[in-house]
Amino acid sequence: MNCLSPSLLSSDLTRLSDQVRLLDNAGAAYFHVDIMDGSFVPNISFGFPMVKAVRSLTEKVVDVHMMVDDPIRYVDLCAESGADIISVHYEACKHLDAVIQRIKQDGAMASVAINPATPVSALSCVLDQLDMVLVMTVNPGLGGQKLIPYTVDKIRELKKLSDESKNSFDIEVDGGVNTENAGMLLDAGANILVTGHALFSGDLEENATQFLNILEE
Repeated sequence: MNCLSPSLLSSDLTRLSDQVRLLDNAGAAYFHVDIMDGSFVPNISFGFPMVKAVRSLTEKVVDVHMMVDDPIRYVDLCAESGADIISVHYEACKHLDAVIQRIKQDGAMASVAINPATPVSALSCVLDQLDMVLVMTVNPGLGGQKLIPYTVDKIRELKKLSDESKNSFDIEVDGGVNTENAGMLLDAGANILVTGHALFSGDLEENATQFLNILEE
């Protein structure tokens, strides 16, 4: 199933509840919350009160992307705050297997994100444990960047591995996603599209309809 995951980093925080409910009613299946620590990435964003706030506004999937160093420190709090899916970065984990197991013990779905220059092969030992892989199609930490073309090949590679695996997993794409490249990303094998700037700039309802129409084609 193809799903839209609006990136709330680009939302109007003064109208968060209205925008979440509009997107929920429009058909968004996920809501993407970025947590940044100013160390792993050069930006500071939301904390766990934001996860709790989004959880209170929707019954849809709360999709938390932790761009933080040593994320195992925060997994329990993330799950307690209402995250359904927790994505941690391969590059930020000292003991990736332990982090994945902690996420699962806390009752959340486990996802690992990989930066543009990190090869898919880095996940070879843990793919059978994952519910999702998040492919960063820009360098993480800042919104509004353009998609890096070579990352599309990684989506294709992951799709092939998922199809051949006994444990198929979702493939989420984050970074530079817009209505012009969404179809290409779906064709490559992604089934969850994170979009922020392209969705929240202009008429939110109209933009959401365009994205959802592409996802349904």
